[in-house]
Amino acid sequence: MNASLACRSGCGACCTAPSISTPIPGMPEGKPAGVPCVQLDAQRRCKIFGRPDRPAVCGSLQPSAEMCGVDADHAIRWLTRLERETSPQLGEHPLRLPPMPNAGPLSRLVHPD
Repeated sequence: MNASLACRSGCGACCTAPSISTPIPGMPEGKPAGVPCVQLDAQRRCKIFGRPDRPAVCGSLQPSAEMCGVDADHAIRWLTRLERETSPQLGEHPLRLPPMPNAGPLSRLVHPD
């Protein structure tokens, strides 16, 4: 883990952009890419952080300057691009992020750079 970089409050990009193929409490089939995890709270923090029922893949994704960038928009674009590059099911279809109150540009159609 990169001790100098912590999760950005109000971001939730790593809990939204990638697909998760293992069960999550409240999402027994996992979650598709571009869909916020049901375990995100109002501050976009994980409600099951540190619990044994949190998927292992969630704990393996650590914040980094490359992934997180300067803002949540950068993080969502970077993770969406990674999801597209590693998931043959997505093909050429752009992800639509669900609208989030006060999310600004995060609720727009996301196209990789």
